[in-house]
Amino acid sequence: MERTEGPETRPAITYNQVATERSLERIGALSDGMFAIAMTIIVLEIRLPAIGEHSNKGVADALVLLAPRFLTYVLSFLTLGIFWNAQHTQLNYVARADRHFAWLQLAYLAVVALLPFSTSLLAEFIDVTLAFGVYWINLLALGIMLYVVWAYADRAGLVTSGTTREISRALKRRIANYQALYFLGFMLSLPFGTIPGIVFVVLVQLNSAIAPRLPILSRL
Repeated sequence: MERTEGPETRPAITYNQVATERSLERIGALSDGMFAIAMTIIVLEIRLPAIGEHSNKGVADALVLLAPRFLTYVLSFLTLGIFWNAQHTQLNYVARADRHFAWLQLAYLAVVALLPFSTSLLAEFIDVTLAFGVYWINLLALGIMLYVVWAYADRAGLVTSGTTREISRALKRRIANYQALYFLGFMLSLPFGTIPGIVFVVLVQLNSAIAPRLPILSRL
């Protein structure tokens, strides 16, 4: 006689077996919130210095002192906007998410959450190469995590059916090209000082924002 197993003899279902699928909508919502918080925090670094006299000259002197903080604010706001757009582009080509993909996205957001710190450090020590180096490392980590997230989604078969090899290579090439430019900006700061390097990175970020309208730049 064939023996049938009752419910009590079946192996227990583990958490890892049931915690597989993840919601892309919730990942996107968490990302939007994290980027919004980071964008808000960086503006808090623009703190008014003590104004010696309440006059036009006093205000003008204060604005001059705030110039480095406005520069780092523009730099970081562009950075956050670019990496938010990059993540959004990737998610457009992802059909579903699993547990590993969700954790990789969280690791990416953990690096995003560090940007207000590296911005604050750079704003306070804008003429110090090490401070700019820390900021560049933050940019590098953002690029690495963005690349890893996409590479995993592509390898794990989480992408949409219409995602071709050309599309995947274009997404990876975009990350690599801009990371090379960020590195060049940091290298410029070694012989010429941090300001030229920061201005170069800002121009790179502006290029990323306007490149879709400029045929030559859009190839990067």
